[in-house]
Amino acid sequence: MGELDFQEFDDELRSMEELMEESKTTLSNESLKVPLKSLNLKRAVVVEVGTSIKKCIEKMQARHFGCLLVVKETQYCGIFTERDVLLKVAGTDHDLETSKIDDFMTPDPVQLEMEDTIETALRLMVKGGYRHICIVDERDHPLSLVSIKNIVSFIVEFFPQDVLNLPPHPIRMGTKNREGG
Repeated sequence: MGELDFQEFDDELRSMEELMEESKTTLSNESLKVPLKSLNLKRAVVVEVGTSIKKCIEKMQARHFGCLLVVKETQYCGIFTERDVLLKVAGTDHDLETSKIDDFMTPDPVQLEMEDTIETALRLMVKGGYRHICIVDERDHPLSLVSIKNIVSFIVEFFPQDVLNLPPHPIRMGTKNREGG
């Protein structure tokens, strides 16, 4: 390789570094002040009060959703999550066919509107220990659902190179002591 080849390599490397610097976006407090409607949110999965626990769990499984929004005559009145299944249903002697969502849902949960900010949703999630918050319209009809996963995905967009270029398996330290015989 001659002197010229190294110069081309250095120029190419410098060009790549400049492009990387240009593509970096910083996450700031202002980044979280965008409205929830700017997120790519899915339509909420809704059930009526009085629905059996069995039907609710089947609906969650079929739709691959971690929670259901519960309505009474189209008005949002509760949320039923996979955490409720684990803590209130699993391992009990409740009959899933006859037990109703009303007895296991969280009644009157926190709700937001599409104009509320990501920052507001995140603050409520951290303060209340929620993973899902319903988004309603002005008449309290459920529109969508914001989850902690939606917010993490939004934040990851600010660090695409850092996240997407991670090795397939994290580097882990093995045990310090030998195991086995």
